[in-house]
Formats: sequence, structure tokens, C-alpha cells
Amino acid sequence: MNKKNKKGYFGAVVLAAALILLWQLLSISGIVPPYMLPSPVQVVQAGIRDASLLFMHLLQTLKQAGAGLALALVFSFILAIILDANRFLKETITPLLTLTQTMPVIALAPLLVLWMGYGAAPKIALVFLTCFFPLTVGLLGAFAHAGEDQQRLLKTMGANRFQLYWYIKLPQSLPAFFSSLRISAAYSIIGAVIAEWLGGDAGLGVYMIRVRKSYSFDRMFAAIVLVSLLSLALVKLVDIIERRVMPWKYTKN
Repeated sequence: MNKKNKKGYFGAVVLAAALILLWQLLSISGIVPPYMLPSPVQVVQAGIRDASLLFMHLLQTLKQAGAGLALALVFSFILAIILDANRFLKETITPLLTLTQTMPVIALAPLLVLWMGYGAAPKIALVFLTCFFPLTVGLLGAFAHAGEDQQRLLKTMGANRFQLYWYIKLPQSLPAFFSSLRISAAYSIIGAVIAEWLGGDAGLGVYMIRVRKSYSFDRMFAAIVLVSLLSLALVKLVDIIERRVMPWKYTKN
């Protein structure tokens, strides 16, 4: 880690500590009623008390988020390659993809539950819809800006379409792909939790609904913190994978 990154992480830690301190001061000052804003200490204690229960719900949310994200990865790659290879399809379908993003995905959740029931299927579908667009658009943009001179050189050497993708487009699309994957990884957890709010028997969203009904806001905050930490962990996992796949990007000059 270079000095610039160390300074960035140090600044982030200081800011997070300041926000937690402000939260603690607000909760003990009486400005906000304690039952509405439990202190960080109360939230940590609630998380420790419900650790086993939270872990069980976390696993369910992670399974659904992982399944939806995996499907989005597969189908976004397939569709991006098809659209990149066919200009007519690209000009026809890309506006429709953009149009789908004008609708709030959460508004589709009740319909998905109505069509698919209260099992895992509507949760996975909502995660898929949440992650599919940024991945597809990121790959399409990367394919479109792949080195034209390099492609022409390979064509003069007799390269076919598969070789163009394998040696030029796919390697050059990796930075944009991982940027989109970071966004989608965080969205996948949020999408799964939102879908779980509508029903089910397990998942962090189900846990949050149950503790809200009992006015256990310390447990609610514990679940929110856990969702945030899980999203950050997935983003960090993407960073680790990117470093393994693209070591040259992080090699010091």
C-alpha cells in the first residue's frame, strides 16, 4: 500500500470515528429519544446478544444475493457480447435497457412476490434485476472503446471474432467490468434485503421487520450495521479478485 492509499484509509477511519462519536453524543444528550436512536454501545450489545440469530439470517441473505449476482454476471456477459457483435441489436435493445432503469426496482418487488411466491425466487430475481444493468452497460462501454488499432492489426493477421474478444476486448474490458462489479456487489445485498421485507421466513430483511414490530431499535440498528459491513466486505472481495486477475494494474512503476 502506497503513502497516498494509507492517507486515504487513515482519513476514512478518522471520519468514521468522528461520526460514531457524534452518534454517541446525540444518543446520550437527550436531543433524540434513546428508543429512537440507541447509542453505538447499545447497538453492539444487541448485535452480540443476537449474534447466532443474525448469522443465520445473514447466511440466507448472502445465498440469495450471491445467486442473483451470479446470474446477472452470466447474462450480462452473454448479452453484452451479443449486442457488441450486432450493431442493429445494440441500437435496438440498449434504449430498452436504459428505459428499465427509469422504473424503481423496489416497485417490482410486490409483483415478483405475487408471481413467484414468498420463497427465494423473487429475492433472487430482484437482485438479478438490480445488478444486471450496471454490469451490462459497463461491459458494453468497455467493448466499444477497446483498441481499434490493435483489432485491425489482429484482423490483418487473420484473427477471427473469438480471438479479437479473447486477446483485445475482454482484457481491456476488465477495469470497467470490476468497477461495475463493485457497484453490483453492494447492490446485491441491498436488493436481497429489500425483497425480504415483503415476506419470507429468513434473511436480514425478515429480521429487520420482526424487530421493528417489537420496537427493538437497537437490534434494528445492529442489522443495518451488519448489512453495511457485508456490502463493504463484498466490495473488498472484488478488490482482492481484481488484484489477482490484474496484477499489472497495481505494480509499482
